[in-house]
Amino acid sequence: MKRCVWILAVLILTSVLAGAQNSSSLTSQGDSSQGSWHDADSDERMFFPRDMLWGWAQFDLAPPHNEIDPNLCSGNVAQNGGLNDPCSMFARYMLSGILEIRPFGRGPLRRFMVFGAPTFLFGKTLPKTLYTWSPDAIGIEHSWGAGVYIAKGFEFRVTQHFLFDRLGARSKNLGSADLGNNGPWGRYMTVGVRKTFGTRRW
Repeated sequence: MKRCVWILAVLILTSVLAGAQNSSSLTSQGDSSQGSWHDADSDERMFFPRDMLWGWAQFDLAPPHNEIDPNLCSGNVAQNGGLNDPCSMFARYMLSGILEIRPFGRGPLRRFMVFGAPTFLFGKTLPKTLYTWSPDAIGIEHSWGAGVYIAKGFEFRVTQHFLFDRLGARSKNLGSADLGNNGPWGRYMTVGVRKTFGTRRW
C-alpha cells in the first residue's frame, strides 16, 4: 500500500510540474509539448534540463453496471459464491498516468528518455449482483521502458509490461472464480516505433 501511495504522489507532483513547464514553454515558443521537436537552447543545462518532465494523470469513475473488468475474476463470479463471493475485483475507480523523463539537455543524448505508465484500480463489485461505491484497493497494472527520438515525429521504444500486482487483502487467491494475476494484458516485452503528429491547442 505504501508503494501505491508513493506512486500516486509522484504522478500528482509530476502533473503539477509538467503543467508549469508547459505553460512557460507555450508562452515562449507558442507550441505544446506534443508539437514539433524543439532544438535545445544554448544555455540549457546538460543534466536535468527545465523541460525534462512530461506526462499526465487521469482519474476515471465507472458508473454502476459499467464496472472496469481487469480480467482477474471470471465474469460469472456471482453464480459461484453469490453476493458474498470474495472475488469482487471489478473496479469502480481508476487512476492512471504516464511519466516521461528526458534527463539530458544537450547533445545526442537529449533524444533519450525513460517512461513509466501505472494504472491503479479500486472497487468492490460483482456483475449483476453487487454494486458498491467502495474504494477498496484492487491493484496496479504497470509498465516502463525507454525511447529515443529519431526524426519527424518518429520515436523508437522498448516497453516492459508486468503482471498485475494486487494490493492488501486481495493479494491472495480468492476462490474458484479467481483467474490469477495475468490481468488484461499479462507480461510482455515489445520493441516498436511510435509516430506522433499534430499540435494540441492547449
